[in-house]
Amino acid sequence: MYLLFPGRHQLLTNFQFNYLYRIIQAGLSQETDANGQLLGNSFGPIDAIIFAVTSANHSHTRRNPLPFHLRVLQLEDFSDDLPVPAYMYGIDEVGVLENFADYTIKRIRHESDGMFDFTPQNTVVVCSTPVMNMYEKLGFRVLPAELLDRKTQQFVTGLPWDLVEYIAKAGDAWLTDRYVLEHMHPASYSLWKKYRLGEKVQMLFRDRIISDDGDITTTRDYNSYVRQMDDIAELKFKETAPYIRPGRIGDIGCAVGSWIRLACQQDLLHESDFYGIEVARHLFDICQQRKHNGEFGNPFVFFAQKNAVTGLVYEKNSMHTINTSSLTHEIESYGSREDLLTFIRNRYEELATGGIWINRDVVGPDNPDEEVVLVLTKEDGRNDDWEKEITNRDELSAYLQGLSTYARFLRFARDFRHKENEALHYELLSTEEHKSNLQLSLRNAMEFLLKKDYTDNWQSEMHEKFCFWTYADWEKEMSKAGFSILPQSHAYQNDWIVKNRFTGKAELFCKTTDGLKPLDFPVTHMLFLAEKRIL
Repeated sequence: MYLLFPGRHQLLTNFQFNYLYRIIQAGLSQETDANGQLLGNSFGPIDAIIFAVTSANHSHTRRNPLPFHLRVLQLEDFSDDLPVPAYMYGIDEVGVLENFADYTIKRIRHESDGMFDFTPQNTVVVCSTPVMNMYEKLGFRVLPAELLDRKTQQFVTGLPWDLVEYIAKAGDAWLTDRYVLEHMHPASYSLWKKYRLGEKVQMLFRDRIISDDGDITTTRDYNSYVRQMDDIAELKFKETAPYIRPGRIGDIGCAVGSWIRLACQQDLLHESDFYGIEVARHLFDICQQRKHNGEFGNPFVFFAQKNAVTGLVYEKNSMHTINTSSLTHEIESYGSREDLLTFIRNRYEELATGGIWINRDVVGPDNPDEEVVLVLTKEDGRNDDWEKEITNRDELSAYLQGLSTYARFLRFARDFRHKENEALHYELLSTEEHKSNLQLSLRNAMEFLLKKDYTDNWQSEMHEKFCFWTYADWEKEMSKAGFSILPQSHAYQNDWIVKNRFTGKAELFCKTTDGLKPLDFPVTHMLFLAEKRIL
């Protein structure tokens, strides 16, 4: 007879230990209630307890701050004083799955090579969350642990996750907090203290940008995103390669590790160490798999799933090169201006003297508030039904691709930063059979032109601001943080984008007394090279 205890097991409590101990010591000749009191239904003695550690491949997020190996360490320590053997098996994050209990049982049977084949006749489940319903549907009996009353959702004591959230708000005082000491099991307290997990949890809970599951946005199609990263990796690397300095090299927002893979192939960087930082779990997993596949050649390549906005991801004064690409605009978009300024200051702190931060990203036009006339074609798609509501990502992409450039602008003007309550202002000057003329700021015109073709991730792109700073704004703020700006830094127009996405679709004009005067498309991207020098 077995006890199966599924859960994320980020933290263990004294209640959990006492509950399990009383059940096992009683010989499990009878079932118990939430307080460990005998109820009178015999099911025999317990031979082992099995901890199913769910979301085992998920860590460094608010929902799952601890990696699997640390959770196992505290479970091993926690189980040492239990009178039966304990086993731990990791259950991957699989999203919302109605038959998750069945998946867990089959996963453990597979991982244990058939040593544990759980059935309602040989297993009792310990669970206080709604997951218990899944096991009961399979015929398993459930011991409710902290749950006292299902109807009222009343608990005899706080859940382990309640204690995690309590520590997240307690600051440095959590180590001596009376409530923590009374409820947190010594196995967890020792591990959390040793690995400074309280501070880690507090940092994760302070973060306003990253979701509970560790992503900046929950609406991005990472499959198309990965393909795009691989397609343009070589272009990005060639642009930044001349400025990489050997030693400790970091790539923040490394996506699938493409930039690091190319850097590892350079003879000059053969003896360098590489540190990739990626917050999105899907992309981080790909980085790890590529390392296991031997794609980097250099064994000194290390990846970590961290968020670089609210704190340092490298030790102070330790890095010789930090690379970021298409990242800083996301911090401004999903966070705040102060988050971006903090990010800049953190990179300065991490660089060694003589180190360089290479930042490649989009940039706003030099005169963003200038009122311009944007002429958009109506001949390359439909001009009606642009307000159709579609929630499915693939269907929405196909629908948007069928709209004309003008109709897509109307959709963009409605959707862009809508959830942030930032209206995009424009005026329709005239509309004809083949084109329409709009008056708006150059900033807003470029926001549309740079995003109009990202239909695969439209819902995500509608949050993102590309043109919030000019190149001069970047120079000003980087200098304030202490950086010296190398003369090779520059803003530029992406010729491929102009040729393939602007030409034939849109034209820019300025108003003069003699009518409309054509305008060249402004700069769209920048390469910013910021050095930390001796003051």
